[in-house]
Amino acid sequence: MWWWQEKEKDALRTTYEYQLQTQGADAASTTLALTKDKEVLQAKIEDLSETIFELTGDRDGLQDSLEKEQEKVGAIEKQVGNAIKTVNVLDKLSKTDEELLQKYSKVYFLNEHYIPSKLSSIKKAYVYDESRDHKLHAQVMPFFEEMAEDALASDIKLYASSAYRSFDEQSALKNAYTTTYGSGANTFSADQGYSEHQLGTTIDFVTTGIQGNIDGFENTPAFTWMVENAYKYGFVLSYPKGNAYYVYEPWHWRFVGEDLARKLHKDGTFFYDIDQRDINEYLISIFD
Repeated sequence: MWWWQEKEKDALRTTYEYQLQTQGADAASTTLALTKDKEVLQAKIEDLSETIFELTGDRDGLQDSLEKEQEKVGAIEKQVGNAIKTVNVLDKLSKTDEELLQKYSKVYFLNEHYIPSKLSSIKKAYVYDESRDHKLHAQVMPFFEEMAEDALASDIKLYASSAYRSFDEQSALKNAYTTTYGSGANTFSADQGYSEHQLGTTIDFVTTGIQGNIDGFENTPAFTWMVENAYKYGFVLSYPKGNAYYVYEPWHWRFVGEDLARKLHKDGTFFYDIDQRDINEYLISIFD
């Protein structure tokens, strides 16, 4: 090998070793830089972790505060709702005749000026004597007509023999009975101001086969049907057997509303058997 070739090889070897040393130094420098970057990033991660922890705590606190505020809002909404319901109930009661569920028979007096807010004439199809104009409280009429129609569907004919009577009409009727029966009239006829008929919510019923005679009503299929079904339409028997006011009157039925009538039927009691305060609770729903 020529001397100049040997020299060239030595030069190349020296250059390669220098490059290796330079690259090693660069790698060491790069490693050191990366290590420092890692430490910086680790510190940032720790800081971020603490920030996240703090934010999580704040979020939980805010969530609790939000839930508490929502509970307060819910409570207020409930109070407002209850207040609105109360106002609606009071408004409805103020528009409902408080006399409609009072006990009258020798208990509560209805003065001579009282007339139901609105009276309607009963259709001729539902009265026994078509020559007379029988009137009924307008808001009771739909219940009565539905009952009469449903009874007819069962081949039962219900007719009104007597419905609304004014204070003066009751007075004249009682005087006539007193003239005929003396004090005995008190056992079956109310004095003026104590008759349920003045409310316009009470009907004396008759049916076919008894020639309009109310005394025979008890022994008819119509009476049996009424006992089994009248409560569904809000009507109750005012004076059952053994009552403390008048003789047994199977023909005399009073409208008290479906809710109260169903309760009385379920409990097996009668209108005059329960306390007036308990009765009053049903006034709000009498025409529902």
